[in-house]
Amino acid sequence: MDAVPEMPFRPLELNPTMTKPLSVPRRAVVADDDEYFRLALSAILVRRLNFTEVIETGSLDEALARLGEHDGEVDLALFDLDMPGMGSAKSLSAVRECFPSVVAAIVSASTDRRDILLALEAGAHGYVPKGLGAAEMTRIIEMILSGAIYVPPSLAEAPPSAAARTSASPSPAAISSPSSRQEDDDPNGILKDLTRRQRDVLMLIVDGKANKEIARALSLSEGTVKVHVAALLRTLKVSNRAAAAVHGARLLFSNRDGDDSPRP
Repeated sequence: MDAVPEMPFRPLELNPTMTKPLSVPRRAVVADDDEYFRLALSAILVRRLNFTEVIETGSLDEALARLGEHDGEVDLALFDLDMPGMGSAKSLSAVRECFPSVVAAIVSASTDRRDILLALEAGAHGYVPKGLGAAEMTRIIEMILSGAIYVPPSLAEAPPSAAARTSASPSPAAISSPSSRQEDDDPNGILKDLTRRQRDVLMLIVDGKANKEIARALSLSEGTVKVHVAALLRTLKVSNRAAAAVHGARLLFSNRDGDDSPRP
C-alpha cells in the first residue's frame, strides 16, 4: 500500500477573521455558477453563521472583481471548481496571494484526490464536498473560520497501487505536472488556462498600458486590474510586467493562426 504523498503545506497564519467576535459584521463572497447552490450556501452563512452580507458571483473573474472592490472587507470566500474562469484548483493561488487576509476555501462536487491536493498546494484553507447537509456544512465552515484546514476524510485513503497506475496511466514522462506539459509541449496551452478577462489584461500589458489605462479600457477598478496582473505573473512564471509583456507577446502572436478562444 502506497503512503499518502507529502504536500508542501505552508503554516497557516491566523488572521482577525478567524477570531472575529460574532457581534462584528462579517462579509463573504460565494463564487459558483449554480444559482440555487449559491442561494443555499448564502442562507447557511447568514442564518447559521451570522454573516451580515454575502456577495454572490458566477465566475472567478467576477469574484476577483468583487474582492478587489471590497479589499480588506471580505472575511470568507468560497469557490466552486466547475465554473467559468476556474481552470483548476491552482487558480486559487491568485486569490491567496492578492487577498491574504481572506479565508478562502473550495466547495466542490469533485472528490478527485488531485483536485484536493492542488487546492491545498494553492493555499486553500479547506476543501468542502458539496453533497453535505446544512448542519455538517455549517460545522465545517465554522472549523475553517476558527483556523482549521478541512479536507475530506477520503484524502487519508491510500492512492491507487503502483500496478493499477501503471496499467491505467501513461508513462512517467507523460504524467509530468500539467504546467510542465503545457510549457514544454504546447506553449499556447497557457492561454487556454487564462480567463477571458485575464487575456484582455495581458493584451493591454503587451500594448504597454498602465494599470489605470487598463482599468479605464475594461471598465474595471484599479484594484481588480492589480489582481489580474498578479494572476498573470504567476501563470506566466515571470516576476514583472516587462517580462509578462515579452512572454505575452510571444504567446499571443504565435497563437494567431491557431485556436485562440479563451476560457469564458
